[in-house]
Formats: sequence, structure tokens, C-alpha cells
Amino acid sequence: MTDTFMLAHLSDPHLPPLPVARFRDLAGKRALGYINWIRNRHKYHRREVLDALVADMQAQRPDHIAVTGDLVNLALEAEFTPAQAWLESVGTPQYVTVVPGNHDAYVRATRHHFSGAFEKYLQGDAEAAGTPFPFVRRRGPLALIGVSSAVPTPPLMATGRLGRAQLDALDRELAQLRPNEAFRVLLVHHPLQSTSRMKRLTDSKALHAVLKRRGVELVLHGHDHVHSTMWLEGADRQIPVVGVPSASALAHRHYPAAAYNLFSIARDGGKWHCVQTVRAIDADFRVKQIKQATLL
Repeated sequence: MTDTFMLAHLSDPHLPPLPVARFRDLAGKRALGYINWIRNRHKYHRREVLDALVADMQAQRPDHIAVTGDLVNLALEAEFTPAQAWLESVGTPQYVTVVPGNHDAYVRATRHHFSGAFEKYLQGDAEAAGTPFPFVRRRGPLALIGVSSAVPTPPLMATGRLGRAQLDALDRELAQLRPNEAFRVLLVHHPLQSTSRMKRLTDSKALHAVLKRRGVELVLHGHDHVHSTMWLEGADRQIPVVGVPSASALAHRHYPAAAYNLFSIARDGGKWHCVQTVRAIDADFRVKQIKQATLL
């Protein structure tokens, strides 16, 4: 068996605290989001939770870290500099890969700020500059494929969309990546299946078709703020699709406390092996293992 590569995955830090907003910034959708933050979300998205989780993750010494979006909350201009500083504290672009979430593209006026602030963290190996999606980053035995489902939506909506151009480009990229050459990990913010009309990936069926035709070894996402594992039909095997809770959340209602995933990946002859370990924070802000499962 080859040496084990350790991939960490966290999502939806919704970096607190929210900076003071100017009145002119709170038109339309942002006004509702700001009220929701003041009344509710600030109570359970906590910086001390996020810091404890990240410290534990770094102590595990993963080979690479994937962050699947929603670093900010309302995509206020004042949110991006603190979020950039936080991501730099997590790791350098060589060791951290990020894709955007719907909150990172909350409104049209600032939807492109994410790509500018985090360009080096979502730049493919073949790209000299710019941040097109999808991108591919080779790290050890992994090929990390990042796509963006982040699009501005009307108030009360949190849907995502890849679009035909991105789906076609993903199909071409996967056609060139063979499973015997790399352990292919697709990073996307929205889950590939959702029962919520307001939170779903609207072109998920088209993405399913690409993955059924080309296959990947693992899909990682966020958005729902819950633990989840589903299985999707791939080219030659079932594909595990794994979601994770918000990295800054206290347990509330049906949402679990903050957690992250570790994936131990190795190749034995012609077969990939992948074991998932879930580490979550408890009421005393201690992070401990709560689950381990063999995915491949």
C-alpha cells in the first residue's frame, strides 16, 4: 500500500463577528440577512468555536485542507479582509484549497470579491493567473477539482447553479483524469441532492450525468450545516458524497455542533482506499472523534 495522504475538510465558517454595516449596504436581500444575523445567527456562529476546531484540525497535521465555501455572511466589502486573514491563518495556498458558497456571492454588487480575495487558494495548477472554474490542483495522489455553485439569488433563496459552460468544462477535465492516475475529489458548496426548493443545486441532474459518465472518487460539500453521506452512481463504482456541519456553529435546533472531516487516502495495487474520521466540538469546546467509516 502507498503512503497515506490525509485530506481535511471543513465548510461554512460564516466568519464571526459581522462587521458594522453601513445603511447604504443593507438594501434588498442584505437587509433580511442582517436582521437574521442580529436576531439569530450571531448566537450560534461563534469565533471561539471556529478557532478551537481549526486548532484541533491543524494538530492532526493533514497534508491538505479543503474549505467548501461560505467564509463570509452578507458579502459586505468589510468582510473579505478579515476572511482573507483567517484563511491565511488556516494555511498557505499550497496546502489549502477553497471554493465559494452562496453567502460569498450574496449580492451581485460584490459577487466577484471572493475570487479576488482568495485567488491563490482557488487557482488551478495550469493557470498562470485568473480563477476560472473548474480548476484542478494536484496534491500528492489527489486531483482536487473545484467548481463554483455560488450565484446571487433573490431574497429567501439560497440555490446554487453551475451552468452549462462549467459543466462542459468539468466533463472535459474529468475525461483527462483517470482513476489509476489520481484520487479525484470534487469540491462544491451545494449538496448534490436536496429536498429544499430554496436551497438546492438547480442543475444537479446535469452534474449527476457528468459524474455518472466520468466518475470521481469523492465529492465534498457544505451548505446544509449537517453531517451527511450519500452515494451517487459513478462510472464504475458508487461515489461517496460527504457534507459537514458549519465550522463555527454551536448545536441548535436540528443542526449539530461544528465538525470537520479527515480522509485517509491510500492506494493498494490498483485499488483506492479511503477512511473518513469525523471530529466534532462538544459543549466544553473540546474537539473529539465521533465517527469513523470506510468509504472505499
